[in-house]
Amino acid sequence: MPSDHRIEPGTGARLGATWDGAGTNFALFSAHAEKVELCLFNPTGKREIARIPLPEYTNQIWHGYLPDVRPGQLYGYRVHGPYAPEEGHRFNPHKLLLDPHARAHSGELRWHDSLFGYKVGHRREDLSFDRRDSASSMPKCVVTPDASSWGGDRRLRTTWARTVIYEAHVGGMTMGAPHVDEPLRGTFEGLAQPGTIAHLKKLGVTAVELLPIHAFPDDRHLLDKGLTNWWGYNSMGFFAPATRYLVQPGALDEFRVMVRRLHDADIEVILDVVYNHTAEGNQLGPTLSFRGIDNASYYLLGDDKRYYYDTTGTGNSLNLDNRRVLQMVMDSLRYWVEQCHVDGFRFDLTTTLARRRDHFDPHAPFLDAVLQDPVLSSVKMIAEPWDTGNDGYQVGNFPPGWAEWNDQYRDTVRAFWKGDAGQAPALADRILGSAEIYEHDGRRPQSSVNFITAHDGFTLADLVSYNHKHNEANGEGGRDGHSHNLSWNHGVEGPTDDPEIVALRDRQRRNLMATLLLSQGTPMILMGDEQGRSQDGNNNTYCQPGEINWLDWSKTDDPFVEFVQGLIALRHSRSLLTYRRFFHAHGDNSEGRYATWHRLMGKDMEPEAWQDPERRALAVSLHGRNDRTLFLAMNAGPEGRDVHLPAGRWVRLVDTTEGFAGPEGRGDPVRNVIAIEGRSLLLLEATDD
Repeated sequence: MPSDHRIEPGTGARLGATWDGAGTNFALFSAHAEKVELCLFNPTGKREIARIPLPEYTNQIWHGYLPDVRPGQLYGYRVHGPYAPEEGHRFNPHKLLLDPHARAHSGELRWHDSLFGYKVGHRREDLSFDRRDSASSMPKCVVTPDASSWGGDRRLRTTWARTVIYEAHVGGMTMGAPHVDEPLRGTFEGLAQPGTIAHLKKLGVTAVELLPIHAFPDDRHLLDKGLTNWWGYNSMGFFAPATRYLVQPGALDEFRVMVRRLHDADIEVILDVVYNHTAEGNQLGPTLSFRGIDNASYYLLGDDKRYYYDTTGTGNSLNLDNRRVLQMVMDSLRYWVEQCHVDGFRFDLTTTLARRRDHFDPHAPFLDAVLQDPVLSSVKMIAEPWDTGNDGYQVGNFPPGWAEWNDQYRDTVRAFWKGDAGQAPALADRILGSAEIYEHDGRRPQSSVNFITAHDGFTLADLVSYNHKHNEANGEGGRDGHSHNLSWNHGVEGPTDDPEIVALRDRQRRNLMATLLLSQGTPMILMGDEQGRSQDGNNNTYCQPGEINWLDWSKTDDPFVEFVQGLIALRHSRSLLTYRRFFHAHGDNSEGRYATWHRLMGKDMEPEAWQDPERRALAVSLHGRNDRTLFLAMNAGPEGRDVHLPAGRWVRLVDTTEGFAGPEGRGDPVRNVIAIEGRSLLLLEATDD
């Protein structure tokens, strides 16, 4: 295709499409390509108007400068090279490819067999070669300028000790919100609306952790079943936001407006990011970007290079041992911090990013690069410390500077309040920050991101309402989702009108939430748990686009919202609940802070008492030289008990039986003994009154 566009050599110093105020520099990494063509499209993206070979190749970067190209120009690439899957190469210039560094996409992926580099259905499968042009089915990249002035917005730098995370989905948060105009529902703009932010502010959370917002497609097999990729854990671009969350395609300022409004409310923005794999899947997946640009560089390949070395369960794993792939990830992270002002990241299947093939390495290139990076070393970095490969479970083994999702906290607290035997020793460790896991290399209790529920699994309401997952709507015969949920329906599977069961479920929700927000570490709350959101027993709603994944603003659970609000306010007001060091049994630090574990009958816990598998009740005192002592009692057994208090006068701050929590004490001070109901929690504070 001839072109009258004038092109100059440009530079390979900055990857992607960079507008300098006069023209645009294009630069693409490919170590094994033989030729790279830049394809320009008309404003609708339906017609290719120019195909221009990039004239220079420097340090494995193909580059060129077009003086006449401005922001808004749609583009993509065609990359020439060998199609030799057995050697790891899958070049096919008939396939239009997304720029890995593109900051915006226009249009959606439309599934068609032309998206595949091989002939779908051919007897030789991916060893065959498809010559159909895929451009009509592909989204297009958009040339974008750098961010304009933020008008004084800045990162909040909330301390870890003060952080309370709220995990949310951009779409699910406002799709059913009456305070959001219908065109804005399910978008960044919807999340930025005053009513949405007011709810988060009222709760007292300090950070919103958003499920993936990077560009991702709806998987073909899901669309065939009338489903979608709701969660978004299948990225096809690490700089471009998903167009489904934008009101106007390519309107990056919509994301930035959301960030600024949340910052104005003192709420940080943390992005859940997926750098461990891409949407291109295994050897039978489509050719959308990385596979066609340089398959052998971007992906970890097996001993037989036709196949991928997959530790993610998705068909492929990115190769962060390659310096240019690592550069892409680091550039992406810095972009979201510097250009979009996000405050941190939660990394999906982080062990894959820290692999030396078949084993985890705490000094892997990615981890060391983050540690020394002057931008990224100052933001919140949270690992999901496992993947599906050998040596994949790495809770507690990430280096200093990282926090981690602590699934051991989740499972222990669930099991304790369910009434399982033998949980007391583990519960004690979890409540005090899991020191046996995290107390090394100067790490702090806040390294443990504590959670009871998350997007992957039951909601809090379902956790106390179902014994079994109910995932039939996913179309996988109930095989998907975790089966080890440590849930309890309290006598009836699913909804019930039985007042005793409803009351017990409500108290168990309070027990679980109170334990979470009174534990040492960094708490994370799932969107809607404060309002009793249910997924009808589905514990894997990754593909469900409807109301099952929405926050139902019409069904507010005001008493529980107030309870959660009170717990967070209490947490913020008592330094003993957010101590920056680990509590131990003796006052062996300069601030005189230590913990004492008790039986409810008043005696301290002797070593042999911890070994009683039937112990379902215990208490702990938190002491500080300049703090009033806190006394936390938990009774997961069915019967009420008397709690023998340490000497002094005590006032209740939390009582899950009566359903109150807050910084101000309630009721008259008590001495000596206080009753605790079965399956209940109390927090008391020493008082001089």
